[in-house]
Amino acid sequence: MEDKNKRPSRPASSRPSGPNNARRREDLPARGGSSNRAGAPRQTRDGSDPRGARPAPMDREQSRLRPRIFEPDIPDEITGEELDKSLRAELLSLSAENAKVVARHLACVNLYAEDDPQRAHKHGVAAAHHAGRLAVVRESAGYAAYRAGHYEIALKELRASHRISGDVSMWPVMADCERGLGNPLKALNLAGSDEVKRLAKPEEIEMRIVASGARRDLGQFDAAVVTLTCKELKNEQEEWAVRLRYAYADALEAAGRKEESQEWFAKCAEIDTEEATDASERCL
Repeated sequence: MEDKNKRPSRPASSRPSGPNNARRREDLPARGGSSNRAGAPRQTRDGSDPRGARPAPMDREQSRLRPRIFEPDIPDEITGEELDKSLRAELLSLSAENAKVVARHLACVNLYAEDDPQRAHKHGVAAAHHAGRLAVVRESAGYAAYRAGHYEIALKELRASHRISGDVSMWPVMADCERGLGNPLKALNLAGSDEVKRLAKPEEIEMRIVASGARRDLGQFDAAVVTLTCKELKNEQEEWAVRLRYAYADALEAAGRKEESQEWFAKCAEIDTEEATDASERCL
């Protein structure tokens, strides 16, 4: 006989964009954030009565269920242990099963970041779907979307990460996403915000490069040069020095200052020992 007092069974719990391929490499900020870093809100409950009983799955409002997403395949050999211990530690607030799924997706974000950014992006979306309340996961998803050229999604994810953690290190990438979306004025607004004062030197330099690019987007070529005119151009040791000199030389060339441009391409080539740029060719 059917037990009329039996509680209903608990239901099982069940994120577009436009690449700007014509963008110059020197205008883009470095892929910020840790290379080891890579949502939907929690499923809400409705209709619960004073006794705590919940409607059976068939009675629940379907629009309130978390939508299913495309889950990209994860190679069997990827276990999630490939991530840094510090990153895996940030997943401990998740259930053990969910933490493993998220860790494996984040490992795939790193695995495909360079060779297959679109695939990496899909894994970023999946990770954020499973752990949307974790800043590090939203940040990883944002950077993956940025590398794949999905600037609108990248902005959404990076803004979410900032809201959760208060970290501003992704500010230059957010500004460049605005450029990618055709919003140079919004990029400049970000570059002039109070948050920029909190940036570490590498991110500060990247923001200068992005802001200079935004000036060029607006046809303000002399202003683009001024934006990059700083004492840091004398630096020869830091990793960002090559990018800064290259961007400065390129801005000079765009402003029609050919002789000065050649000089700075040569100065860039002097410290670009790994030939990360074509400065040696452009100074000829």
